[in-house]
Amino acid sequence: MTALAQEAPETTSEITTSGPGLDEVLWQAWKAMELPEGLHAEIIEGSIEVSPTGRCAHGQIANRLRRAIDKHLDEGEWAAYQDMNVVDDRRVWYPDCFIAPEDPQGHVTDDGIGIKASAVQLIVEVASPGHEGTERDQDRKRRAYAGAGIPVHVLIDDYDGHGTVTVLAAPRPDEAVYTDVHRVAYGIDVIIPEGPAKGFTIGEAITGPARGA
Repeated sequence: MTALAQEAPETTSEITTSGPGLDEVLWQAWKAMELPEGLHAEIIEGSIEVSPTGRCAHGQIANRLRRAIDKHLDEGEWAAYQDMNVVDDRRVWYPDCFIAPEDPQGHVTDDGIGIKASAVQLIVEVASPGHEGTERDQDRKRRAYAGAGIPVHVLIDDYDGHGTVTVLAAPRPDEAVYTDVHRVAYGIDVIIPEGPAKGFTIGEAITGPARGA
């Protein structure tokens, strides 16, 4: 999650497990959590990570993006979502925005906790400030999404220089990497290369101008 540039970096709490069979323990612990308002929990690479909900700058970018994607999708069979879990087996993410079927029937998990990752065509994250936020958004989540075979992953990063947008595609799930990576500075349009949002442009109308520009 992102925050205003002048804010202190967020902190993230973790509960970590390792070893065969402990994924289920972590999953049950995550489901039993009762968090105060303003926090959310994800399961990323064998850890439960608790993070604060993004503040103003995060909400502005995420909401502009979701509204623009919905217009691009034009009330077809796909829709842009926020504030919902994406579940991949015993892993859970809480993306800033993602694209999944407009009619989620058949794609919701049996317990209703979230949307199955297999139905998700694109995930967008807005980067967080600080070392921990950078590692989570640029490394751990990137590997997680590639490992789950999410076709397109977008990272909008206010804190990379004067701001960057990275579009990642062509995942290799067995290696947990994306093989097609296109990174541009704020102020340069970048286009989604495939999937329901193919041709959608991310530019200053969504990110705002470059930081310090």
